[in-house]
Amino acid sequence: MKKFKLMAIGVILMGFFLSFLIEVNLGTDPCTFMNLTISSKLGILFGTWQVILNSFLFIFVILFDRHQIGPGTVANMVLIGYISDFCRWLWKKTIPEYIFREWPYRAVVFIVALLCFVIAASLYMNANMGVAPYDAVPIILNKLVFKKVPFKIVRIAFDASVLLIGFLLGGKVEICTVLMVFLLGPTITAVGRFIK
Repeated sequence: MKKFKLMAIGVILMGFFLSFLIEVNLGTDPCTFMNLTISSKLGILFGTWQVILNSFLFIFVILFDRHQIGPGTVANMVLIGYISDFCRWLWKKTIPEYIFREWPYRAVVFIVALLCFVIAASLYMNANMGVAPYDAVPIILNKLVFKKVPFKIVRIAFDASVLLIGFLLGGKVEICTVLMVFLLGPTITAVGRFIK
């Protein structure tokens, strides 16, 4: 139950702080970047597209490594996108737009939100209650296909591929998104060690 609570808090906070990262528009993680681009193209909610994409990836995980699945898998698939959508709707009603558009407010919001997002992701991942289908795919690829390649390289290549898909579909790549391809995984790992 303690692990479940830790996972739930992590997922809720990830959706909450992701909404700020999206609003300041200085870059998000590659998966969010691609999903925002696709959901915008399709004219549907970000959360809805997250569920659709993750459902396809979920089938892949069931077929090849169902040990990656747990309550955290479903919570991540369903909640993060919709929590983010709800918070963004709320911010538009309550927070002045210049906070997200003008410097130095924009930079402060971005730095605080990013740090808190990484801590929330560490809580979620270190609860060990299943990982998101998106996170499970590179683990499976590393186990079954790229066995001799370090996982870190597989993960970076996977994130870079997703970033490229978002770019080819018309997304505007911010420098922070590129940096997250290389830094997000190691940072979450380091914060996770500290939390433990």
